[in-house]
Amino acid sequence: MPDLTPREREALQLAAEGLQYKQIARRLGLSAWTVKNHLANARAKLDMETTLGAVAQGLREGWLQ
Repeated sequence: MPDLTPREREALQLAAEGLQYKQIARRLGLSAWTVKNHLANARAKLDMETTLGAVAQGLREGWLQ
């Protein structure tokens, strides 16, 4: 698994489940802005331009469900 923080992993997993920023924020008790930053950081670490690309990679690699 890539070197993602626990929050980046959580946010990416919830994005994989189809939740949007505001829904992820509510679930994690964070602001939507913070969730957006977590996902942007995860995309950068995975060298992906989109969250969908990052989710697809995670699903292919087996570290997201």
